[in-house]
Amino acid sequence: MTDFNRHPSSYHHWQLQIDGEVAHLRMNVDAAFPFKPGYELKLNSYDLGVDMELADAVQRLRFEHPQVKVVVMGSALERAFCAGANILMLGDSTHPFKVNFCKFTNETRLSLEDASKHSGLKSICAVNAACSGGGYELALACDEIHLVNDNNSAVSLPEVPLLGVLPGTGGLTRLVDKRKIRRDRADVFCTMAEGLRGKRALAWGFVDAIWQKSQFAEKVVARAKELAAKASSKAAKGITLAPIHAKVVGSTYTWNHVQLEVDAETRVVTLTVNGPTGPQPKTGDDYEKAGCAAWALQCWRELDDALLQLRFDHEAIGLLLLKTRGSRDALLAVEKDLDADRSHWLCNEILLQMARTARRFDLMARSMYAMVDEQACTAGAFLELTLACDRVYALDDDKVAFAFGPLSNGALPMSHGLTRLQNRFLAQPDHAQKLAIEAPTLSAVEIDEQGLCTYLLDPVDWSDDTRIAIEERSSMSPDALTGMEASLRFGGAENCDSKIFGRLSAWQNWIFTRPNATGDEGALTRYGAPEGAKFDWRRT
Repeated sequence: MTDFNRHPSSYHHWQLQIDGEVAHLRMNVDAAFPFKPGYELKLNSYDLGVDMELADAVQRLRFEHPQVKVVVMGSALERAFCAGANILMLGDSTHPFKVNFCKFTNETRLSLEDASKHSGLKSICAVNAACSGGGYELALACDEIHLVNDNNSAVSLPEVPLLGVLPGTGGLTRLVDKRKIRRDRADVFCTMAEGLRGKRALAWGFVDAIWQKSQFAEKVVARAKELAAKASSKAAKGITLAPIHAKVVGSTYTWNHVQLEVDAETRVVTLTVNGPTGPQPKTGDDYEKAGCAAWALQCWRELDDALLQLRFDHEAIGLLLLKTRGSRDALLAVEKDLDADRSHWLCNEILLQMARTARRFDLMARSMYAMVDEQACTAGAFLELTLACDRVYALDDDKVAFAFGPLSNGALPMSHGLTRLQNRFLAQPDHAQKLAIEAPTLSAVEIDEQGLCTYLLDPVDWSDDTRIAIEERSSMSPDALTGMEASLRFGGAENCDSKIFGRLSAWQNWIFTRPNATGDEGALTRYGAPEGAKFDWRRT
């Protein structure tokens, strides 16, 4: 079982310093503590363990330090900012691990951008030395990039010329979509391993400011204070995030509100998510007193952990069966109270956490079936999870109902910005809007009539029909299904985030399996060896 819990007191690779309204997050990778044995993390290169700490730091800034308005990303090393993802780690890793590693780093950087957009936490990347590959991709996720203007410091994305792969954490997309860099300049930049320095990097838009080395620290801090002065205040004190741990018995993971039952033989996992029970906080102040134990935060952090456990530790699982449990009224009451006090910083952060977790669910490389039986709690945010599934099987029973809530009209958007209702009814936008605004409770028959389930099954047929559907799906090619699902799940126009996960992940997934990259004579395999790579020059 992979432990995704981290804490600043035990970081091996990052130093977090809080200085009033400004936080300093310095990369200082300990080469002796790789995520797995077999390689050294030299020159601030990173692996999954390094990024777990970064994800934890960003999360803690949002929940534990709401007084912080600006975070400065820097390096504790004088001669290197970050050399990017560790090449030996990538070369030795399995294909699924490489792809999942890239997906996790994408999600971490998107959480930093999400914090800027929705929580007011601005970020500056202080590039004090060479910054290449994934290091520059981290810089691109920040609001501003400041670079030392000397003969050594440069920004670069050398993956294409050096490794025969793509920048795996959204770099290409952020250059043209986020920073609006001209495609010819981006083309030059991405094919020159040495990257750009000083004035050229600034003139072409790859950084936002350059400073002489003697002024660098002073200028970056001054800019951070300037941004902090413009930001609104949230709170002087946050809440403490406790670790998330599951109890594992055999192949079953059990958290307080979430359960995973893994069947390795059939390659099927059952994910059960339970709604709130007992009294729940009503206001933001109540949530501050309850801390991380409140259902609305605890459950979604547990669900997030469950999805990561499934992603990294159970690669062969092909089908996820979603079951929801609890009281629809109790769940909707919690959402109504959170939405009513969204101006409170903690209510806002909890809703943003729910949204990020729902997006991670959307992006699971698993087939997903929602099993809406007579015990299902298909309401509010749980209804969002249901609509995120590839198919919805609903039981024709008086106890079955769908209930929309205050979060159904845009509070939990997908990666491409649409709600899951909008995504479902691209041809009927008025229908999606009507369902969300009127927030009705629909019976089983109405669910079918309104197009919200794939199949409405008679109780007599439920067991056999769902069993056949599960067995059929499990027998199909996982490669073909992953490609099919990723293509079907996100309808409508693309945006920067959806391109990163859709277009980039698809191409990187393919490139990682090509001989030119990872074959015996591929660029990634031969990196650092005396003999260079040998390419199959055919283009397909």
